[in-house]
Amino acid sequence: MNEDGRCIATFLCPEENLNKPGLKKQKMTVLIVDDSPLIILKITELLEDVQNISLLTSCGTYEDALQLLSEIQPEVVLLDINLPDKSGIQLLTYIKDNFLKTVVIMCTNHANNYYSQLCYTLGANYFIDKSKDFEKIPLLISSLDT
Repeated sequence: MNEDGRCIATFLCPEENLNKPGLKKQKMTVLIVDDSPLIILKITELLEDVQNISLLTSCGTYEDALQLLSEIQPEVVLLDINLPDKSGIQLLTYIKDNFLKTVVIMCTNHANNYYSQLCYTLGANYFIDKSKDFEKIPLLISSLDT
């Protein structure tokens, strides 16, 4: 927890994942922004063996995400649309305005055409339906060359 009592979790990936021979891809920092601790836990479990992740961090609010974005400047953000204090769509706009190289993967239950097109228009790199495509997240992250 941070000073305000809000939960911010950080996980260093195992050292053996960082030094595998033949690993060409750059190690990346990943930020998960989702208000559901269960979703964060599930994504963390899915990503714990992805070899090109050096740091996996999470938070559940827009404000905490702003703080972490400036502190760690992640290469990848997994972002939900529904956040308790502001919309993930507002955060997407902020990220794309301020962190041009950051890959944003929208990961939401609002996987209809309206939200998909809106997020792509605002700069999202990928759009994942939590109810159907959740298990594809590790493959997607491991395929990124940031």
